[in-house]
Amino acid sequence: FNNMLATIGFGAQIVALLLSFNLVDGDLSYSVSEEMRSGSVIGNIAKDLGLEAGKLSDRKVRIDNDGSRKIYVAINLSNGDLIVASRIDREGLCGDKASCVLKEELMLENPLELHRINIRVQDINDNYPRFNKEFIKIEISESAVKGARFPIEEAHDADVGQYSVQTYNLQRNDNFILGVETNSVDLILNKELDREKIKEIDLLLTALDGGSPPKSGTVIIHVTVLDANDNVPVFSQSRWASLTCRTETLTRTDRSAAPFKQTLLLSWFLL
Repeated sequence: FNNMLATIGFGAQIVALLLSFNLVDGDLSYSVSEEMRSGSVIGNIAKDLGLEAGKLSDRKVRIDNDGSRKIYVAINLSNGDLIVASRIDREGLCGDKASCVLKEELMLENPLELHRINIRVQDINDNYPRFNKEFIKIEISESAVKGARFPIEEAHDADVGQYSVQTYNLQRNDNFILGVETNSVDLILNKELDREKIKEIDLLLTALDGGSPPKSGTVIIHVTVLDANDNVPVFSQSRWASLTCRTETLTRTDRSAAPFKQTLLLSWFLL
């Protein structure tokens, strides 16, 4: 019987606690730019809840935190301002997600109330486009035809939306243009290569974001032109003559590089 009374008493306490607890419908929503200085004002809790600023201390208004996570916002009890407590890094919180919302809970006592706070963290252009490498090396045969495409690794920007990578610019040159699509960047051969005229080409590729002014990142594309067997061996002289009997050596050369380059020695007896 005593155990039953104890159980009933405990249940009554729970019911009383639930009755005293007021979960207010309707979240409080705010927006704040990332990287705002500590102390920057996000909004005013007292005004939005219809509370007198002078009674905030009596109501023990606070941001509920169990100590297991970083405290990003706080309340100024003298005026009810919701302020930035520590650096908010959007990329650290949400990565490359399109939407980033910091969720907090506001506690009040006498009577006990709980309000949910949603703080939308807005991106700023605080990151530069970056390529994974300083140099991109590509080998292209001189036999490649006009229009041939060669994939280039894209640049990445930790910012999202308009502050992500928007455009690419390729250094002006005689042989290549740039092809940019939604998820790919290609180097396109616009004029066929001739290794006998040029063996290597360095091109500067620039990635730009949508900031004003835009931030940029660069990479050097180093193109090595591979030889093709596109030259016919020729003799150093087209005609040989001699008035005496002797042995002559004739040389035939090929302008292509190894393994296609040849030197032919011919020996014969002339009368």
